[in-house]
Amino acid sequence: MEGQPSAQHPAWRAEQAYVDRVVAAMRAKLAELEGVLRGVRGEIVEFRRHFWDDVTINLSTLDDLVETHFAIRQQAEVLGERERRHQQAAQTKRTLERQISSPFFARIDFQYEGESEAEPIYIGIASFRDERDHTFLVHDWRAPISSVYYDALPGPASFKAPAGIVRGELKLKRQFVIRGGTILAMFDAGLTIGDELLMYALSRRSDAQMHNIVATIQRQQNVVIRDDESPALLVTGAAGSGKTSAALQRAAYLLYKHRGDLDARQMLFFSPNPLFMSYVSNVLPELGEDNIEQATFYDYLCARLQDEFVVEDPFDQMERLLEAGEDSRMARAVRYKASKAFADEMDRYVAGLAPRMRFHPILVEGRVIATATDVKAAFDRTDPRLRLPLRVDLVKDELLHRLRQFERDEALSDWVQKAVDGLPDEAYRRAERTAAKRKRERPELDEQEEARRLLGREVLRRMLRPVRHFVETLRFVDTAGMYRAWFEQAASNPPEGFHPDDWAQICRQTVREMDEGTLWYEDATPYLYMKEQILGRAVSAPIRHVLVDEVQDYSVLQLRLIRSLFPYSRITMLGDPEQLVSPHLPGILEEDEMARLFPGLVRVAFGQSYRSTKQIVLFTRGMAQKGAEIQPFDRDGALPQLAEVSGEAQQAGVIARWLGEFADAGYQTTAVLTKTQAEAERLAKALERLGVKLRRLDKRAVSLEPGVVVAPVYLAKGVEFDGVIVANASREQYQTAFDRQLLYTACTRAMHDLRMVSVGEASPWVLSQPAETYERVDAAEVNAT
Repeated sequence: MEGQPSAQHPAWRAEQAYVDRVVAAMRAKLAELEGVLRGVRGEIVEFRRHFWDDVTINLSTLDDLVETHFAIRQQAEVLGERERRHQQAAQTKRTLERQISSPFFARIDFQYEGESEAEPIYIGIASFRDERDHTFLVHDWRAPISSVYYDALPGPASFKAPAGIVRGELKLKRQFVIRGGTILAMFDAGLTIGDELLMYALSRRSDAQMHNIVATIQRQQNVVIRDDESPALLVTGAAGSGKTSAALQRAAYLLYKHRGDLDARQMLFFSPNPLFMSYVSNVLPELGEDNIEQATFYDYLCARLQDEFVVEDPFDQMERLLEAGEDSRMARAVRYKASKAFADEMDRYVAGLAPRMRFHPILVEGRVIATATDVKAAFDRTDPRLRLPLRVDLVKDELLHRLRQFERDEALSDWVQKAVDGLPDEAYRRAERTAAKRKRERPELDEQEEARRLLGREVLRRMLRPVRHFVETLRFVDTAGMYRAWFEQAASNPPEGFHPDDWAQICRQTVREMDEGTLWYEDATPYLYMKEQILGRAVSAPIRHVLVDEVQDYSVLQLRLIRSLFPYSRITMLGDPEQLVSPHLPGILEEDEMARLFPGLVRVAFGQSYRSTKQIVLFTRGMAQKGAEIQPFDRDGALPQLAEVSGEAQQAGVIARWLGEFADAGYQTTAVLTKTQAEAERLAKALERLGVKLRRLDKRAVSLEPGVVVAPVYLAKGVEFDGVIVANASREQYQTAFDRQLLYTACTRAMHDLRMVSVGEASPWVLSQPAETYERVDAAEVNAT
């Protein structure tokens, strides 16, 4: 398509002339911004250099101090204004530099009700205005009028503006592919987004980062993006249906609509892993927006628990479970600790915890300020009608009072005065000056004793500083002991489905891990959930919007914890239960729980898959339980291929040959996906011996580069590749229901080409697919070519 510009379109010359006009205006604006930036930059440098020249520092009297304060503040405000101007100009320049190659991607002609002529509206990633007549040459895709492009068919149409509903008629919908200021393709569309433009976008080669989809947003995606009313959204859909892209465009839309009231620091995006965070990091900057805050759920757990435990990361948990097997005692323990039954058990345990609360003693230098029994007695004196966090807070206040009393009472004691003898001379002189001043005010005072008292309190303040922090941060509450106690008490009372011996062993292992200062990943969420209920919720008030990707991997307890941490935030959740890469039931399938946690929840389902070719989707959807609901986009490609080999050496040879074919096809990103990290490491070494240049991905990977990567499938969540080779897709490796989800996830990473190699008989999840949806190839012939 790129080799055949749409010069045959009757409006091509006029549209190219408009492109030329806009590009010329953008170039002029860029030159102007360069001048502004140079000028403001120079002003900032000069201002900083002479900042103190225009400020007279005078601290003689209170009035002089106030005058000096306001003089400094005035200078700082002037400097801040210059820096804001520079930042704004730089941001505009960056957006223009991204936009100038493709200044817009669509045009609509909209005739407002009561008007005699239609107005042409060109739509791009950002607005651009003609400075001479103050008219918009390009409208931002997030502007109210632009919604007509995504939502309406030619004919009567309307859009929602700040002043109300605006009605009219859509006369024309035209789509463009523009590169380097030249129109490569243009289409007049009757549908929302013409198949030609979408095909053009989806046929591209993948690279190492996700890009914005503003030119090809579908009507259903636009509903999600522009929803500014729902308190909670759950977007489900097949692999490659655009869930994550729509969520990021939603973030960009909200930042645009609420500019001045909402900024990127007030939005949080929970990503499945650090690699995915890097993969999506380019989307918002492409649209001229700052990246929103990103974190993994594991990051959040560690941030809350780092002073108490080393928390196992989810990838180590995954390897532990894959090695043990789906039916192992360990796997069943993980599933139970993530279940609604265990979540409810935790709620009941905390509700009846008051009589069994546990506390640590308060000590300083080996001396007891309050024993654990004293602290428990203080707790028992609080009003039992109050919630646990309020009662704990009252105990904190009493303990802080005891610390102040201890500081007063012990200042002249021998053990403190012994420490006073080691203070520097300056401390003595300072204490003597203060004591002399007090002596003048109170003649009966013993000046020498007062100086020693002051020095003693100074020593005690230093000694008590970590103790005071211990109390203020509520560390005196033995939350770990109470979580441990649940398993100690429950060891003799196995839940349904557990043999008593197995359950007792699980309880002992949990306690032993905690005693060693570590928390298994499956224990981190329930422990933090229990701790938040006892001590009070550490509410993240500044966060107004939370987006949770791959939400199918979140348990009921994890969703409860997110709701607890962000009770006032609007939530957008994205997921596909078919791509579950966790051993437990997805929390989003607990409908009663979802309704309770997220009142007003709106569910949206994306049914069409855009990432992969039609052939790949028709093959992979057979692995999904509700695969019949997945609709492929009509983009042709080769059938997925399966080769069965006799051993790992032959497998490496087949994969190396296929990787060569991928390189010849011009693929930018290729993935060889295994089930486990150990398998990935063995295969990578074998491929390197055959001369394949590759990159290993492990849990520490934070960026995706073009080329060949070898990785376990759970690290490739959410990422797409031009070509994917699934290593050892055999019956031995992939046979259980959980294996089916892993295999489905692996296969759906492929955009253009999917190949599978099996050591021995292939997985039943492959062989059960209709024969016409994939092609069997002879491994010997592959190696011989």
